[in-house]
Amino acid sequence: MKRRSLLTAAALSALPLARPALAQGSGNPRVLRFVPHADLANPDPVWSTTTVAAMHGMMVWDKLYDLDESFLPQKQMVAGEEVSDDGLTWTLTLREGLMYHDGEPVRAADAVASIERTKRRAPLVETLMAATNELVALDDHRLRLRLKKRFSLLPYALTGVFIMPERIAKTDAFTQIKEYIGSGPYRFVREEWTAGAGAVYVRNEKYIPRAEPISMWAGGKVTHFDRVEWTTMPDPSTSLAALQRGEIDWLDSVLPDHLPILRRAKDVKIEVFDQLGNLMSLFFNSYQAPFDNVKLRRAVLAAVSQQDFVDGVLGDEAKSLGGTGVGVFPPKSPYASKAGMELMQANLAAAKKMVAESGYKGEKIVLMSPTDIAAIRQSSLLADGLLKSLGLNVEFASMDWGTMIQRRNNKEGTDKGGWSCYTTSWTGLSINTPATSLPLRANGAAAGAWWRPTLPEVEKLRDAWFDAPDLATQKKIAEQIQRQALENVMFVPLGLQFGPTAFRSNLTGFARSGYAVFWGVRKTA
Repeated sequence: MKRRSLLTAAALSALPLARPALAQGSGNPRVLRFVPHADLANPDPVWSTTTVAAMHGMMVWDKLYDLDESFLPQKQMVAGEEVSDDGLTWTLTLREGLMYHDGEPVRAADAVASIERTKRRAPLVETLMAATNELVALDDHRLRLRLKKRFSLLPYALTGVFIMPERIAKTDAFTQIKEYIGSGPYRFVREEWTAGAGAVYVRNEKYIPRAEPISMWAGGKVTHFDRVEWTTMPDPSTSLAALQRGEIDWLDSVLPDHLPILRRAKDVKIEVFDQLGNLMSLFFNSYQAPFDNVKLRRAVLAAVSQQDFVDGVLGDEAKSLGGTGVGVFPPKSPYASKAGMELMQANLAAAKKMVAESGYKGEKIVLMSPTDIAAIRQSSLLADGLLKSLGLNVEFASMDWGTMIQRRNNKEGTDKGGWSCYTTSWTGLSINTPATSLPLRANGAAAGAWWRPTLPEVEKLRDAWFDAPDLATQKKIAEQIQRQALENVMFVPLGLQFGPTAFRSNLTGFARSGYAVFWGVRKTA
């Protein structure tokens, strides 16, 4: 496959770039203007699996525990924990003074309801609750978990839970919430949010940060802005020009072809904060023809060259910002291995033969592609070329990211608005372990992802990973999980991508995070 051409840096620098419709410049030290990598179309971080929804969630809601720069869980809303000698009873006490944006106090009952809702969408929380006999609020400040067996990852599991008021948390996990009231460091200005345009957040004056240094998502979340404005700019050249002119402060995601321009730009800095990268992936609808046929999925896997996808998405920056030879875990994960990677042959001739042997009869394949996330759009185009080179009947369906996520829930066939496959990327931290990786859940609809295969053997291996006595045993089990995932083609790993971010040079204090968070950041002038 050849890389589909993006605009070159030289060509872009000569274009008359459009000016974004911003009300004022970004010189106000108390206002931060930010362009997210995707539009906030679905602001429920439990219902949605998107990174932009998680970024929004971090602004609005707080958590019982969260991860530091060493990827270890630290107390956040929890003031203290008591663990029984047998490790089966955990009593968590909330910090004093926790209050929601509407002035109501945070209660233990809110935490209980939030955990119950999240367990239906978050794999590790689901596993924790399956190992729990009782979850109860003892009073307004204390909640207790009585376990069936020891679960040392309990604090880690609870890092996946945004604490919402009980009335909101009682919303079914497969229905989007209607209120966005949290106790996090910023308040979501609902009346200034427009899907496709942007969102606004104002400082939560009631928020009491922990008296600790910031460390990624943990520590004292000190905020320095009265107002944070997210502006959706689907056209990368528009956001590039806005950053250069100082009309925005921070550009979440930068196209590789734009990096040479920004390196020459005055008062602009470029950094890569994420150390794990994003895993580009191709997902299939395993319950609708033709990809309900594992033989056809294996044919696609055999044809994929990760190098082609890395080159195609990252261009001249592929060497510095990409990675190949990647399985289902990021390379820096202790569970990364080469198990099953021999199935990825990058052999088009062999793959065509496998297509013929699979019994494929020319059924239409709908490949969904977002128009507003450049890197995923590019990987979609590459996937389109690959599938067509195998002789598959592909319909390339373009839509914005929010619509694509909604359409993913359609269980009908392609003749009734359904779909067959799509490309996306997963943050390295979210897939770092068998416990946290949603793409590796193999219990279909029970995991909130009905389109993935149901594979009891993979679920058994995951359970065994939790019970493993040491890291060496866990690694061996993770190798088996990866082999099963690739043999059954739960998804196709397309290569690793590290995403640079760009910002005005007067910004400092960023948390080293896999995605943008807004505590610690300040303007120096």
